[in-house]
Amino acid sequence: MTEILDGRILSYKIRQQLKQRITRLQEHKVIPALAVVLVGSDNASQIYVRNKHRAAAEVGLTTHDFKLPETVTEEALLALIARLNVDSSIHGILVQLPLPRQINAAKVTAAIDPAKDVDGFHPLNIGQLFLNNPQSLPCTPHGIMRLLAEHQIDVARKHAVIVGRSNIVGRPIAALLLNADATVTITHSKTVNLRELTRQADILIVATGRAEFIKRADVKPGVVVVDVGMNRDATGKLVGDVDFTEVAPVAAAITPVPGGVGPMTIAMLLEQTVKFAERQIGG
Repeated sequence: MTEILDGRILSYKIRQQLKQRITRLQEHKVIPALAVVLVGSDNASQIYVRNKHRAAAEVGLTTHDFKLPETVTEEALLALIARLNVDSSIHGILVQLPLPRQINAAKVTAAIDPAKDVDGFHPLNIGQLFLNNPQSLPCTPHGIMRLLAEHQIDVARKHAVIVGRSNIVGRPIAALLLNADATVTITHSKTVNLRELTRQADILIVATGRAEFIKRADVKPGVVVVDVGMNRDATGKLVGDVDFTEVAPVAAAITPVPGGVGPMTIAMLLEQTVKFAERQIGG
């Protein structure tokens, strides 16, 4: 019987644990705080930020919004980040992507203090991850690893195939899996015979942004499938990058969409902010 890797259940468990950790911080007069910088009015970004705020409020984590117009200059955004870097009351900084064309996203990411980089995208943090000495982890890959661990899915000695090579998911999850002793193959839009590789996977992680891209014929029986996709099909229904109806019956375990990886991403963001705040009390 296929096991459903339900991120909602685990994220709830993590949030309950965070409430206890935040209570301990408050006893030491430390109020964990996350600064969220949102540039422009991208609808998907606004929805994602609202979800983050709702989850933060639930656990008692303070959020500070910095909403900037679409026309903001790169210099003004960098100046804001510089102020947040030295503000001791702010423990985590998140700049919501995407950013307008006039702003160099890589430059903005590199400007965030690595010790406050809750997204885990700073070049120093990515470097530490690939050196197997992680300090701050990208939230979605971190959430995937936690979800696998919660369901006692050991990745060591397994062949993990990743579909997608983005800096947000594909590359960092490859490093995490490699650090955990998996054998890792990364595939992408230029990969020859991609579907032959996906059929070899013991663990298949799909992050392509293409609705229901992976079908039954693309996987072997007993595979563990992690679907990072979030798309709308022709009817407007929310679907992943994996055809759940076709693939779930032959998989050993699979994440649903919605309710799989998404809740874990936000849970990891909150947990990382609390972890940064705990440094003030030696936690």
